[in-house]
Amino acid sequence: MATTVALPRPAERTAIVTLLLVFLCGMVAGAVVMSISGHASLHKTRAVPSGYSLSVDEWKSTLDLTDEQTAELTSILDDFAHYYDNVLADGNSRILQILKPAQRIKFEQMMKDHKR
Repeated sequence: MATTVALPRPAERTAIVTLLLVFLCGMVAGAVVMSISGHASLHKTRAVPSGYSLSVDEWKSTLDLTDEQTAELTSILDDFAHYYDNVLADGNSRILQILKPAQRIKFEQMMKDHKR
């Protein structure tokens, strides 16, 4: 006996699609705001109050990590950095798709100025 699956009604589909679009737009907007607001400065070396160091070497000595654990920690942090870079790149490329040619030039200049 074959079972049938009821498809969502049009109103439910519209609601689902709307929620997905709102989520994706929020994600892109957040990535753009973080990119424009100077998020890169958070990754620069700066004076850190005692007890708040985030270097892998300090984690290794404080937590007495093995070489294997240190390598895994480094890999996890690298994966996160690559994921974040990909989210920003995707957001930027999607923004470029909606801009007119003159706006693209201004946007690209904004990004160059921000990186300095």
